[in-house]
Amino acid sequence: MTDDPRNTDVAPPRARRFLPGLSGKLLLLTILFVMIAEVLVFVPSVSSFRRQWLVERLAAAEIASLAAEAAPGGQLPDMLRDRLLESTMVKAIAVKQADARVLVIEMDMPAEIDASYDLRNASWLSLVADALMVYVAPNDRVIRVINHASFGHAEMIDVVMGEAPLKAAMIRYGLDILWVSIIISIITGALVYLSLAALLVKPITRLTRNIESFSERPEDPSRIIAPSGRRDEIGTAERELKAMQEELAGTLTQKSRLAALGLAVSKISHDLRNMLSSAQLLSDRLITVKDPTVQRLVPKLIASLDRAIRLCARTLDFGQAQEAPPRRKRFTLAPLVAEVGDGLGLPRAGAIAWIVDVPKDLEVDADRDQLYRVLSNLCRNAVQALESEGEPDGDIAISAWREGSVAVVEVADTGPGVPERARAHLFEAFQTVARKEGSGLGLAIAAELVKAHGGEIALVRNDSGAAFRVTIPDAVVSLARARRISA
Repeated sequence: MTDDPRNTDVAPPRARRFLPGLSGKLLLLTILFVMIAEVLVFVPSVSSFRRQWLVERLAAAEIASLAAEAAPGGQLPDMLRDRLLESTMVKAIAVKQADARVLVIEMDMPAEIDASYDLRNASWLSLVADALMVYVAPNDRVIRVINHASFGHAEMIDVVMGEAPLKAAMIRYGLDILWVSIIISIITGALVYLSLAALLVKPITRLTRNIESFSERPEDPSRIIAPSGRRDEIGTAERELKAMQEELAGTLTQKSRLAALGLAVSKISHDLRNMLSSAQLLSDRLITVKDPTVQRLVPKLIASLDRAIRLCARTLDFGQAQEAPPRRKRFTLAPLVAEVGDGLGLPRAGAIAWIVDVPKDLEVDADRDQLYRVLSNLCRNAVQALESEGEPDGDIAISAWREGSVAVVEVADTGPGVPERARAHLFEAFQTVARKEGSGLGLAIAAELVKAHGGEIALVRNDSGAAFRVTIPDAVVSLARARRISA
């Protein structure tokens, strides 16, 4: 392989874009929202300041007009007139009395007035718009302002004035508001940010880090989150996350055990098949023995060995004890039940009674070997349940009947029944029911085989012993359809 500079197999690393985390986004949003709030406060504040400033100028102008009216002949000396107009910051003052507008004082009256404002009927929206216009208008504008008279000697007061002093005052006021807003924004933003960070960001960050840590090693129980005990939504999320992590960790542990068990079963099945093959060859020689007991038991022994060898072969073929699809055919059930009893040594004199209520002509459409395993597991569990109380003493009853196109088999015992804690996971692997040293696979295997036939298995009674019912529909119909037909 040569180093070709044109080789494009390896893509250049992409530059990482800066993406603010939850804390950064929260800080930016806090600053943005506080500044929006301050703008909403600033606009009506400057509008109110402008109106109050104009009202004060009009009040001062009205006082100056009263001084002019009190002067002899209604004429003020030029010096006094100029000082009054300068103090009120206006160029001319007029009042309206008895439907007549009288110009009281004037000085350097401008040729053109740029804008007129009537404060008597001004709306809130117009006051806001006029206040904002001051900041963008030229500095040399001349405006006319009208308002009601304050002292009752006239109906209204009308002044002409330059807008520059108003604009300078509003700029100073705006800067004061700006600094106050910045200080309030910093304090408010910090308080809001710290509060939200403590209440939301930190708990969510803790949840996120725990999820990342748990995803690295979900089988490690030390990485399961410990809820903080909060009563709000964060606390609920922590408790639900803990429950989910515990369930997932348990499932992974069970899957690991199943995988290890499958590997072990495959290894054992390989050697066990060889041993059973040798035992089968030896059992073939027993056929030549003339003893009646031997002649009666040898076919059953050979059938059991054949069944065990086929099971070992299927385990090796499918790997990790995966069940093969059932090979269904119709057969009478009574001989199979008798084989199950013989395989478990039932009945046992003076200990366990074996009660069979199966019609001799009852047929079942199923895989014979798999149904044998189902009934054998159920009956073996019943034997273990009776033995768990010390000396075995009780009954095991197996009965069967047909309900239309569905075969029903029920296995019952007079043992202690299924414990309450075991019922929720009755047909799951490694859930031991009868004894502590059991593998906990019997009912799981039975349920898997019955389900492969399209049937169901359930615990139907648990008083004075346990009773399990197996329903297997014929191959030509589903269980749901069979129930509709029988109904």
